[in-house]
Amino acid sequence: MGPADEPAELLRLLADDARLKVFAALVLEAHLSSEIADRAGLPLRDAIKVLARLEAAGLAARAGDGWHACPEALAQAAAGMGEEPDDAFADRGPAEAAVLRTYLARGRVRQLPVQRAKRLVVLDHIAGNFEPGVRYDEAQIEETLRRFMDDHAALRRHLVDEGFLGREGGVYWRTGGSFVV
Repeated sequence: MGPADEPAELLRLLADDARLKVFAALVLEAHLSSEIADRAGLPLRDAIKVLARLEAAGLAARAGDGWHACPEALAQAAAGMGEEPDDAFADRGPAEAAVLRTYLARGRVRQLPVQRAKRLVVLDHIAGNFEPGVRYDEAQIEETLRRFMDDHAALRRHLVDEGFLGREGGVYWRTGGSFVV
């Protein structure tokens, strides 16, 4: 199961007492596995198994040496979101919109396309989240990119390598991509 594949699956997942307690600990900003286990009242080994299950469902993600909650998966399920709405990519041409619908689910990258032309479409879409002329520190870049993909470091590398973002001394800025005028 990927991030919020089915609202019913998320409900079934959180209907389990242990998983609900672990998710609640994450929402209440417990980050280390041991802290999460303590707050949930579970043995560490059980808490780690639950965290892996929540991560697979898109409700939790690793952050450095800890964890963080991804409650947006619940919000999306509650909103009845399936695939991207038909008008989500209305500002794109039909070919680009088709690529984005294929590789994004509820705003998150399912996987980066192997084919460079398609990958550039996805990266261009993501680059649109950064304002031209604004300087971003690494924490701001990571926070934004984490919404799109758990491996935000790889995503950042692709954006820099393909010329969508510039980088110098830990500061980033938008250097390319399409702009809505």
